[in-house]
Amino acid sequence: MITAPALLKPFALVLYAAIALTPILKSSEGAALKPNILFIMVDDLGKEWISCYGAEDIETPNLDALAAGGMKFNNAYSMPSCTPSRATLLTGKYPWRNGFVNHWDVPRWGVAYFDWKQRQNTTFARLLKDLGYATCAAGKWQINDFRIEPMALKKHGFDDWAMWTGYETGNEASDKRYHDPYVNTPEGGSKTYKGEFGPDIYTDRLISFMHKHKDEPMCLYHPLPLVHSPLVATPDEPDAKERIDKHKAMVRYIDKSVGKLVATLDELAIRERTFVFFTTDNGTIPGMHTTYDGLKVRGQKGKTSELGVCAPFIVNCPGKVPAGVETDAITDFTDMLPTFIELAGGDVPKDLVIDGVSIAPVILGTEKATDREWIMSMGYGSARLTKDGVQGIADFGKRVIRDGRYKVWVSEEKQIIRLHDLQEDPWEKRNLLDSEVSTHKAALEKFQEVVDSLPDKDAVRLYEPRAANPWDMKLKRAK
Repeated sequence: MITAPALLKPFALVLYAAIALTPILKSSEGAALKPNILFIMVDDLGKEWISCYGAEDIETPNLDALAAGGMKFNNAYSMPSCTPSRATLLTGKYPWRNGFVNHWDVPRWGVAYFDWKQRQNTTFARLLKDLGYATCAAGKWQINDFRIEPMALKKHGFDDWAMWTGYETGNEASDKRYHDPYVNTPEGGSKTYKGEFGPDIYTDRLISFMHKHKDEPMCLYHPLPLVHSPLVATPDEPDAKERIDKHKAMVRYIDKSVGKLVATLDELAIRERTFVFFTTDNGTIPGMHTTYDGLKVRGQKGKTSELGVCAPFIVNCPGKVPAGVETDAITDFTDMLPTFIELAGGDVPKDLVIDGVSIAPVILGTEKATDREWIMSMGYGSARLTKDGVQGIADFGKRVIRDGRYKVWVSEEKQIIRLHDLQEDPWEKRNLLDSEVSTHKAALEKFQEVVDSLPDKDAVRLYEPRAANPWDMKLKRAK
């Protein structure tokens, strides 16, 4: 389903597209400015906690306003866990290709890292810098160790940053991401910010960057650590005691932070040339229960159920993204790199292999869907360390693949083990694998072709071996 733009007559649709693709601000020299990109990705939050998606136990007015003034996606896939989502987003490659097939907490476990020297690990930030963008990242990185690589963010394409370092084994202070956070910046290195609240540091860093670079095209990446554990009381709700109350307070703080960023765009008069994306890296932690569309549900982080991987996904840009649109177009995190590049007026380098396609025509309202016939999610659980490096739990990782209606579950034996009609069975209760219905057989045949096209063994992540550090995970602990 897609609303608003589909109702326009052909001429009006063409006219709208022309307006949407026309830059609306110019620099002081009169040259047309490329649009800004602000990508907000929060941590461990399913769509059942966003009120515009049907959450009933909380209100998220700023996120609801973004959706009301822009486009809300119903079928956008993240990966099931943290680092697979982040590596997929940055590179435009699925985990089976980039090697982040399972979670690997680099500052805590060491050994492997996200290696900028490898062409295959090129990020959207590096490509946008080549197109003249000023780039900033603030929040949670986790795929490099700043003790070893203090300029990792710069080498991955970011001009400025304020990043929680991740938990560094052997450094107790680094465990703090919220109150008294341990944050890395280019000018200060890694240090504790006593008496401060991490999410404010990360958001304010982006706001400061906006003020400095408002007359340039900007790429702003905001992997906000909220609402990942530990659950904490926020500055706005310091008396929250119970786990559920802390969780709700943290969700409301996300909504407040989004409101601050959007208000800054308005204040700087750059809102109408800024594409604001909002999504999450995976579902909510399993211990958290809520009411969603009239049903009691629990968090599905780490699961490949729809609540585990079908993320909230909102895009807003007044005058460019049509307002009040809800779309069933399918997309996943591999699509972000080519989308950003198309919005910036560039082309993905021909020698750079990616798995995604641009969804720019969808978010601009000129197309109802992309050419994608399926999307994929994989990457639950923690990776294993072997003599050959950091590898997946299995040679071929479990994954789910879906189109606009049907979804299959694929085992570690590279076998389809479940088929679901998400239109008729959104909670995936009925396995249609043995169905004799012709449409079910056709769906299975289609997905089998996809599975057969995948390599039998997932990639091992690319990194440059180095001398061991005391905190590196030891081979004797490998399974």
